[in-house]
Amino acid sequence: MGDKSQQELQQIENDKNELRAAWDDLIDNLQAARDVIDSTDLHAPEPTSRVLAEGYRYLAGFVHHGIERTFHADPEFPAFRNALSIFNKSTIENADAIYFYAPIDGRNRYLVRGKAADFRHWRGEPRAEHGPYAPQYLIFETANGPMAGDTGDLSELIPGFRTGFGTLDTATLQVEANGEFELLLGPEKPQGFTGNFICTVKGPNKRDTDAADRYATFISGRQLFYDWENEEAIPLSITNLDRAGEHPQVLTAAKCADELRQMGAIVNGQMRFWLDFYDKVLNVNGNHGGPEQGKYFFPVNGYNKPNCASSDTGGGMSTNVYAGGLYELNDDEALYIEARYTGDPVYVSVHLGNLWGESPDYANHQSSLNLHQMYMGEDRVQRWIVSHRDPGIQNWLDTTGLPRGFLSHRWAYSQIPLEKDWPTIKAEKIRFDQVGNYIPQDMPRISLQQRRKIISVRQAHVQRRYRVF
Repeated sequence: MGDKSQQELQQIENDKNELRAAWDDLIDNLQAARDVIDSTDLHAPEPTSRVLAEGYRYLAGFVHHGIERTFHADPEFPAFRNALSIFNKSTIENADAIYFYAPIDGRNRYLVRGKAADFRHWRGEPRAEHGPYAPQYLIFETANGPMAGDTGDLSELIPGFRTGFGTLDTATLQVEANGEFELLLGPEKPQGFTGNFICTVKGPNKRDTDAADRYATFISGRQLFYDWENEEAIPLSITNLDRAGEHPQVLTAAKCADELRQMGAIVNGQMRFWLDFYDKVLNVNGNHGGPEQGKYFFPVNGYNKPNCASSDTGGGMSTNVYAGGLYELNDDEALYIEARYTGDPVYVSVHLGNLWGESPDYANHQSSLNLHQMYMGEDRVQRWIVSHRDPGIQNWLDTTGLPRGFLSHRWAYSQIPLEKDWPTIKAEKIRFDQVGNYIPQDMPRISLQQRRKIISVRQAHVQRRYRVF
């Protein structure tokens, strides 16, 4: 390779030192994130052997997430990736969802492509007799700023911290008869263009008229599944039309050092933000008074008043109405839940979560149910039982042995109804041997063999949803 000049040798030495320093900063951030796991000052859950083990897994999930977010996220040459998955669970996430995102630069033009299986239910039509089907619901959203939790500071919930640029869901998405669709993103709609489009630029914030235009920095969305046996994920691609066929710049020591530091900051920020969010915004630890101290207060064995997604709820899907609370149950206890809704939401579900905000193992346990999977009788009342043991009914939510955890309900609407028409929900702790007094006779009873069949469908679906080849 020939002799290197003194200048080249010095540059190599400088780069080596800078990369080592960046690595040390990464490790320092990871250690600070680790310290969150058993810090009462940072609102870590009360420790048990299982809570601590899950805390370390939770941290490892953010490490997995941080690698993709920093080393494999280029707005010049983007690709869709999982924002959350079975490898990175957090934020009391939805067990029915593929959470996806891609970085963008709103000054550029991007083309998103996808192909859905039979999608007639998106148009309000009956499904075909046989699948495969498209997911129950698909939504795209564009925004700017860091992803929720990256800063580690609740000040990012201040209105105006992030800007939303546009939303498109299955209610208005234009799709070809064969299931193919395209979505154009860019600062300006081409003249005469009538296809799917989201604008990626907005003028200066009204509070800061001297500021420059604002541009979207990422596109994100959800694919929500109902029929886990027959619905198939939609493969999505994204192309930067202004850089198609070009090459990204080679990795430099300076860029790698910056990405190492970003990764550490993201992991540490996420670990701190969500526990702070659960404590201060959701008041799950009861440190800030009763329900009157905040509209999102999560009661024990009860629910807060349903609310819409917003910046002060840590984001969330913009078409969702949420309700949440905590369960706390002994082995001989159960939680009876009853909910009603009006109108025709495009998606309805209930999910459990551990105290870190991870969904329990939803492939091997029935720890979540959506409207397709649950039973609702002619009275249109949704009823569930949360318990550690199987009560032998269809609408059972398995705690997987967690004595305390999150309750999360979602109702998605293409058009959010007036607040007076939002769903209502209530819960009551009962003895396990009282379940039969609360569940009507028309609720299907499930045998052990039937439960195993239900679980096998869940296992197969989750493998398909997150397959890597």
